[in-house]
Amino acid sequence: MKRCFAPLLAAAVLAGCEPVSDPSLQPPFDAAQATAAQLPPESIYAGTRSAFFGDLHIHTSLSTDAYVMGVRAMPDDAYRFAKGGTIEHAAGYAIQMSRPLDFAAVTEHSEYLGQARQANLDLPTTRQTLRSLLLEGSRADITRAWFETMMFQRDGGFGFGVNVTDERINRAAWQEVIDAAERHNVPGRFTTFIGYEWSADGGDISVHMHRNVIFASRNVPDVPFSSLHSNRPEDLWAFLARQNAVGNRALAISHNANQSKGGMYAAADSDGALLTAEYAAMRNRHEPLSEILQIKGSSAAHPLLSPLDEFADFEIASLAEADAEQNLQAIRGSYMRDALRTGIEHQATQGFNPFQFGVIGSSDSHNASSPVEEDRYHGKLPMLDGSAALRTDAATLLPTGTTPATGWGSGGLAGVWAEENTRASLFAALTRKETFATSGPRITVRLFGGWNYRKEMLASDDLLAQAYEQGVPMGGSLVALDENGAPTFLVTALKDPDGANLDRIQIIKGWTNSQGESHEQVFDVAWSGDRQAVDGRLPPVGNTVDAASASYSNDIGSSALSGYWRDAEFDPQNPAFYYARVLQIPTPRWSTHDARVLGHTPAEPSAIQERAITSAIWYQP
Repeated sequence: MKRCFAPLLAAAVLAGCEPVSDPSLQPPFDAAQATAAQLPPESIYAGTRSAFFGDLHIHTSLSTDAYVMGVRAMPDDAYRFAKGGTIEHAAGYAIQMSRPLDFAAVTEHSEYLGQARQANLDLPTTRQTLRSLLLEGSRADITRAWFETMMFQRDGGFGFGVNVTDERINRAAWQEVIDAAERHNVPGRFTTFIGYEWSADGGDISVHMHRNVIFASRNVPDVPFSSLHSNRPEDLWAFLARQNAVGNRALAISHNANQSKGGMYAAADSDGALLTAEYAAMRNRHEPLSEILQIKGSSAAHPLLSPLDEFADFEIASLAEADAEQNLQAIRGSYMRDALRTGIEHQATQGFNPFQFGVIGSSDSHNASSPVEEDRYHGKLPMLDGSAALRTDAATLLPTGTTPATGWGSGGLAGVWAEENTRASLFAALTRKETFATSGPRITVRLFGGWNYRKEMLASDDLLAQAYEQGVPMGGSLVALDENGAPTFLVTALKDPDGANLDRIQIIKGWTNSQGESHEQVFDVAWSGDRQAVDGRLPPVGNTVDAASASYSNDIGSSALSGYWRDAEFDPQNPAFYYARVLQIPTPRWSTHDARVLGHTPAEPSAIQERAITSAIWYQP
């Protein structure tokens, strides 16, 4: 059992930790000793699972869009960064995380893989030229270079100036992705996954229907199945079915959907036909997860779709000018909670659920890095937002109607509950959806649902064993035992040991009525301090952020929270889902840190409430 900072017994047990009083007692990551790491015997885990944090969406210069925007780092650099090492940003400065990740995957765009780098298809032809442009060039120089590069990309269509595939180059680049993952995989210490991004666009490059494909082991195909083979997700799933049949076990993770214009979770297939039970079974089997927090913002919930949720407006990417009705048409089908509601509506009226997926966060960085720490944020693409000055003035570099870099988030991380830090154990957890998303901090959250949980269990030494034995964890499903029962939930959260205190834990419930129409409600189930709800709403936790110095204090909030909740309004005749959301106290946003560096007044929002969001637990009559 791993050791971690867990002052509350219930929080420690649910986190799969041996409680200790000082987070500094956790052993540091030692890259020199990592290659000699030995796996502990299986019996040590004895039914417990620990939380591991990683990034399953990282690009390097083998991805065409990254290369033409200035990235020169390779997959080896990405893994060195994820393991806590220092690498060079394309603008010429050093970048490093404050602590290593547990796992990572380099997921290059499979379309024209490696061809831009091989052909040197970029505007600044040398690293020194790019550095000078980003750090010393005038605003006019950078603007001109950015537009010329974008025009160069558009002239070539989706291929960013490369309109003929070269399978020899693609195979060589794919082999480099494989070899780098193999070089850096250290079972028990740091896990790498071989993967890639299938970058379909539905015929419109601005519509992101992308998926990340993650393989369970070294058994992979000779070349990735890209959107050049097919732009239809159904064909990708069929490819994954064939791969699994020959031993190349794999799954797909849908890309952050907020730029899919309603396509990611549409209530129709690629041909516009109504969804079927066969479609639902294939999607749920081969695409069990969705990425909901990343640099391009959040696709967890939207304030227009969830107007009564005061915390839905979190890192929402700006839309082009449009009225509310047009916005609704653009966002419906692009956000996780809306998709979960669509899923239970299908369950109630059609007898199947096409959107029974779990959630993760990841970065979608194109800098061979994970820029998820607000105070170490270094952007997504060097020529777009590779410096604080560029990020602050990014709107001047973008065509009208696109999302400015200042509207992006810092990224996200995938939280996974697994027995050990190995490919086999982590992949099994991804498959069963025992996962959660964070907006960057390493908040630990656990959610169990069952029919007979009691509040007193939170004080039990064998809480974890009881929770698994009597119910299901996040990602699971409940089946009614009798007509008089109601589901009960145990939820706990630990603060990031190096981060901010926690504000509250909430459970979000979605359910259908007798007509098959879905509804949602947010419940506060645990919170810091002695606050009392007023008219059903808990007062804010407070705000210690000093925007001028980009600092905050942990004088408010709690280091750990745990709670018990029973759905008193449960209707056993109708499908439902439940998931947990954990909120931190307010902390400075990355844009506030940039403003401090530049001596500017911070833009709003200057503070954000980082969060963790769990996969759902479903009830099916």
